[in-house]
Amino acid sequence: MTRALHALPDLVEAVMAAPPAGRRRVVALAGAPASGKSTLSETLCDALKDREHSAQVVPMDGFHLHNPILVERGLLARKGAPESFDAMGFRHLAGRLGREPEVAFPLFDRARDIAIAGAGIVDDACETVIVEGNYLLFDAPVWRDLRPLWDLAVLIDVSIDTLRARLVERWLAHGLSQAEATARAEGNDLANAERVNGALLAADLRWTGNA
Repeated sequence: MTRALHALPDLVEAVMAAPPAGRRRVVALAGAPASGKSTLSETLCDALKDREHSAQVVPMDGFHLHNPILVERGLLARKGAPESFDAMGFRHLAGRLGREPEVAFPLFDRARDIAIAGAGIVDDACETVIVEGNYLLFDAPVWRDLRPLWDLAVLIDVSIDTLRARLVERWLAHGLSQAEATARAEGNDLANAERVNGALLAADLRWTGNA
């Protein structure tokens, strides 16, 4: 049974104890939209740095396909679904993170709703990379090839009810009405969460703390 953790010091210890297969450790933080991946990854990164351990966060969101491509493919309303990402490109990057001295990666600019190539760098001094994303443990073509690349895989465990509440609040904050926010959350984000939950590869740890 996957071990559950809920205290940050325990998670830090688990990360530090995970042996890297390559030149640096690669840790996956997988979770649904609004599960707290970004917050936890940054908190974990800061905690590692507090221990004088060099760490870097690499978000999967930099591999969103450009909106005109999604429009052409009829996927704009499903942005965030597995097929709306450059999965092959992300797999290629993930394979480089553990073995190459320096790796450039794209970042997603939410304000402009675009990915920016080469906006982040994992440098030679980096000892641990924390990869965060929705589909890091997704048992589907291309995505399942990621699992062997993680030296430690952590699933962020958040209930569907909590996700729903957070997602509705997120879309309300973007100016949508209550009905629009609810429809957006349930029609896309929660559908993606349930899709992953139905095809989930095994994690090494399950995070049940606040993120």
